[in-house]
Parts: sequence; C-alpha cells; structure tokens
Amino acid sequence: MGIVRAVCISDRKGERKRVVDSITLLEDYGVADDVHAGSGRQVSLLAVESVDVMRPRMPELAAGDFAENILVEGLPLTLCKVGDRLTAGPDILLEITQIGKTCHSKCNIHKTVGFCIMPTEGVFARVLRGGVLRPGDAVDMAKEAKG
Repeated sequence: MGIVRAVCISDRKGERKRVVDSITLLEDYGVADDVHAGSGRQVSLLAVESVDVMRPRMPELAAGDFAENILVEGLPLTLCKVGDRLTAGPDILLEITQIGKTCHSKCNIHKTVGFCIMPTEGVFARVLRGGVLRPGDAVDMAKEAKG
C-alpha cells in the first residue's frame, strides 16, 4: 500500500501543477479544476521514488514539477499495466489507461538534466468512481477484478 504525498492541479497545459490541500476526482472526467480533466489522460500519477532518482541533479524538485496530479509514495507505479485498477482515499477507483507519455517539447527538467521521468514512469488513469483525495490518504492496487 502507498500513501498520497501531494495532490496538484493546473489551469494551463505545459506548466507545473500547484500543490493544493485536496482534489476532487469526478467519474469519467478527471480532476475538477485541472486543465487535463475530460481528456484521455484524466489523472496523472507519479511515484516519489521516481522523483528521488532526479534529486541528485535537481535537489529543488517539488511536487507538481512533472505536472502530476497525484504524487504517491510506497506503491510501485512502474509495475502497473494498462487495465490495472487502483483504490485511493475512502472511495476512489481509478483504471490505468496509459504508461508514460510522449514529450512533444522538451520541458525545463529535460533541458537541465538531459532526461525526464514522466515519459517512462508516469502513469495515467481514468476515474471509475470519484471522491475527494488528500495527502496522507492510502492508495493501493484494487482487489476487485476488472469488468
């Protein structure tokens, strides 16, 4: 089981997301008030452990710098497969829809360090059951079967 360390939103694409106290995930829509809601990549998740790989070269990295909605610690997101389901908080159910993404323009992190982790270690999901998510909430692989 993992723990949500930060939740983040943004009003514009291509920008870092800002940390907020909570996010509301809406069924088959995504994160309320986030620019990516309603898209094929409704919710983005990234592991703290993946960010930590970058810290030696960029110690100032903060939650939201990779444009992730949910920063998770203790759950190996890199082992997720498309179709896997995650539970989060008291009510939320997510289904993994995509692993990684194509970087169309090199972000500041890529320009500074020479690589970025989101294209290989970020995961994207759609919201099957919504709810409110806060730092400190649990996140885990769902026990219920797909379908």
